[in-house]
Amino acid sequence: MKVYKFGGASVKDASGIRNLAKIVTEESDNLVIVVSAFGKTTNALEKVLKARLNGEAGYADLLNEVYIEHLSVITDLFGQGSEAKGKIDFSFALLRDYLLSSLIGKYDFEYDQVVSYGEIWSTTIVAEYLKKNFQYGDWCDIREILLTDDRYRDANVLWSESAKRIKSTFDFSKGRIYVTQGFIGGTTTGHTTTLGREGSDYTAAILGNILDAECVVVWKDVPGILNADPKWIPEAQKLEEISYREAVEMSFSGAKVIHPKTIKPLHNKNIPLYVRSFLTPEEKGTVIKVDAILRKIMPVFIKKEDQILISILPKDFSFVMGDNLSRIFHSFISHGIRVNLVEASAVSIDVCVDDERPKVDSLILDLKEEYSAVYNENIEMLSIRHYTPEARELIIKGREILIEQRTRSTVRFVVRKETGL
Repeated sequence: MKVYKFGGASVKDASGIRNLAKIVTEESDNLVIVVSAFGKTTNALEKVLKARLNGEAGYADLLNEVYIEHLSVITDLFGQGSEAKGKIDFSFALLRDYLLSSLIGKYDFEYDQVVSYGEIWSTTIVAEYLKKNFQYGDWCDIREILLTDDRYRDANVLWSESAKRIKSTFDFSKGRIYVTQGFIGGTTTGHTTTLGREGSDYTAAILGNILDAECVVVWKDVPGILNADPKWIPEAQKLEEISYREAVEMSFSGAKVIHPKTIKPLHNKNIPLYVRSFLTPEEKGTVIKVDAILRKIMPVFIKKEDQILISILPKDFSFVMGDNLSRIFHSFISHGIRVNLVEASAVSIDVCVDDERPKVDSLILDLKEEYSAVYNENIEMLSIRHYTPEARELIIKGREILIEQRTRSTVRFVVRKETGL
């Protein structure tokens, strides 16, 4: 069997779903299809939640805009009065009722309960379309079988119990194709969780691992994994194949093609991961595998935007290493802040993190009694794998460099964002 994952760009409209169906029906093997929310639905639901938590009555109008977009897709695919519309209407009604209730107010918890609906809607529509036109495509609610802890917005998978439920649910003696959600899971107490932004790739890898898949295929709007974002470097080239380690290094540095947690479950069972284009499905794309051959070593350019550079200094000017370092990083962990780069001197430490302002403000408040902590905003982290002097000059020319770090294979720069870009 194989696991196919389709991202939001591939199912943003009715033509995208028809294209998904064409790709799926040309596959003869058993399939689990993992689908993300349509297009920008996740962003739209984030706005709905923010408005609701701020007490703004306009949240209902924002949600209605999301409903209208889904209704348009349903009408295009099924016409009027379809079973799909009834299911979507019921699901939207559940969310409206939830938003009308007394929310507990903890943002991460509420985020998972609300934003997760995007995947429920997309998979419901995809499954109904496959059922109507091809008589297969059983819908599965992954919240009931992919169990996690209660670390909302970045949940950890409970592997043992999840494996039992997943193997029981995806029974290919009863059906050849199953449709389920990416990005989301559920606690043992029945609350919805999410696996981290863009976590549908990780879902596909988890299922591939547990079900011993032949391969996992991630369908995107790019021809494969490129050595740079073509919007940043127009001369970007496709990488034919890369190793698991190379993929981990790229995702850690900020490459957006693959979710950072995706590789480990596949590496553990030597399952290859293909990144292919749903626009040109006849092309083979890029494969990530253990025995990848670098036919041509080329620099790989990665830009991680929306960063904050935090500078921390002990107030008593004690050495930052030792107990101070342990205390500081324990605070980062407790506030759920992922560290992307660290630069330490004798009495200070600079840390580059994602721009999640509420978490950063809470961290600084937690540290203020013992440490002076300030941050620079509008920061980017630029990385080059397999760098050359020419590659280095290409991306830093004219940029203000705040931090530069080098290893034998990678160079990273923390720079100020260019104005006007």
